[in-house]
Amino acid sequence: MKVLLINGSPNEHGCTFTALNEVSDAMKRRGIETEIFWIGKKAVQGCIACFKCTEIGHCIFNDEVTKLAARIDEFDGFVIGSPVYYAGVSGSLCAFLDRFFFSGDNSSNKSRFANKPGACVVSCRRGGATAAFDRLNKYFTIKNMPVVSSQYWNQVHGNTPEEVKQDLEGMQTMRTLGENFAWLLKCIDAGKKAGIDCPEREETVYTNFIR
Repeated sequence: MKVLLINGSPNEHGCTFTALNEVSDAMKRRGIETEIFWIGKKAVQGCIACFKCTEIGHCIFNDEVTKLAARIDEFDGFVIGSPVYYAGVSGSLCAFLDRFFFSGDNSSNKSRFANKPGACVVSCRRGGATAAFDRLNKYFTIKNMPVVSSQYWNQVHGNTPEEVKQDLEGMQTMRTLGENFAWLLKCIDAGKKAGIDCPEREETVYTNFIR
């Protein structure tokens, strides 16, 4: 089993990475393979709502988002990490995730995210963490993904990685999240081996409010 952790900070080994790495280490101790993917510092093209991905099976922009989306089937779960900008998620990460979750799920008739656990972690100096946390969780809840919880909202505080490590409760929350994530993955795997099928999905119904 393998989990992808996305680092949405412009700093590759900063506070967000410190939190994600703590989650990753906890998973590894439980036998789960992990990969931390950094979105980098370059500008990320946002979704232009052309819907070409529904026709050709992938986004029209050939960049890191499209390359990572092609690998979705490699992973059994996803953890997304972001710094807090004005009580929200970093702009580059939002652009990245909008395309990743939309175009990545339009490459086949079957959802590539459904039933795979998801979780997010946020890093801030002081405030705004819960608003960013809420924003990220919405990606999972629209894709039929079980959301993994911890002992508190998944947040760490500090200006530097060293300060984040001093947030003992925050770091413990990260480890608990990793433990819970590994446990849920193994429960899902055990269920499949026991013949428990995933839920059958109805054909999606779209209701427009303006007709």
